[in-house]
Amino acid sequence: MAQGSTKTLTVAAIQTSYGADMAANIEKTVRFIREAAGQGAQVILPSELFQGEYFCTDQQERWFATAYPAAEHPCVRALQPVAKELGVAIPVSIYERYGPERYNSVVMLDADGSILGVYRKSHIPDGPGYQEKYYFRPGDTGYKVWATRHGRIGVGICWDQWYPECARAMALMDAQVLMYPTAIGSEPHDSSLDTLDPWRRAMQGHAVSNVIPVMASNRIGAENCNGKPQNFYGGSFIADHRGDLVQSFGRTEEGVLVHTVDLDFLETHRGAWGFFRDRRKDLAP
Repeated sequence: MAQGSTKTLTVAAIQTSYGADMAANIEKTVRFIREAAGQGAQVILPSELFQGEYFCTDQQERWFATAYPAAEHPCVRALQPVAKELGVAIPVSIYERYGPERYNSVVMLDADGSILGVYRKSHIPDGPGYQEKYYFRPGDTGYKVWATRHGRIGVGICWDQWYPECARAMALMDAQVLMYPTAIGSEPHDSSLDTLDPWRRAMQGHAVSNVIPVMASNRIGAENCNGKPQNFYGGSFIADHRGDLVQSFGRTEEGVLVHTVDLDFLETHRGAWGFFRDRRKDLAP
């Protein structure tokens, strides 16, 4: 980059529905990755566990067979050559098998298709419609920030996005953007409960208090996996460092959200706010 030029990063979030056919889901994801790359995106985020339907609505042993070692997962292997061809980084959400253990994980692909490493979801929910503790061990990797070719990317997974300490930890690790692949929707025990707005607000707060862009990719559509209906409410978004929604989808749209951030401005602006200068880590519990 020429001296005096501004360092920028263009990110994209994918929102779409998924079904039971992994090959079809991969093909759909690749199509949206190409669309986002065509709009200049350099880091592109698919949603959580796009390998298939969201299977955690019930406890059924058959789903254990759908976990793969990280480097051997069909989603990872299929997206590696796409990342290399397009020169984009992709956080790939998978059901990971590691020996006898299973995790809800992200494999971070750099822009040359190489694997930078694995992050395993730290916070595992357990409630009606989201019975993840049956399928996933709590992550043992700690929080991760990836130094991709295009920028430093912090990635949490779904339930992680509600926890301010997760976002703060990644910001302290010098992330430039925070990304959250997601699968969230209706609450089967209470049809009147709609969490879309607080879900967004929680992450918009992370953006404000860490002076950092935050984005989430959620799935959409009705699924009936395990005979347990679930309706995913979309709402994928990109929020800027003020927490303002600069790009967002509603509940049903399919497509990509693309936004460019000025990394040099954010570096200076973050320092000017003084949040990291004035924080009292000596008072933390």
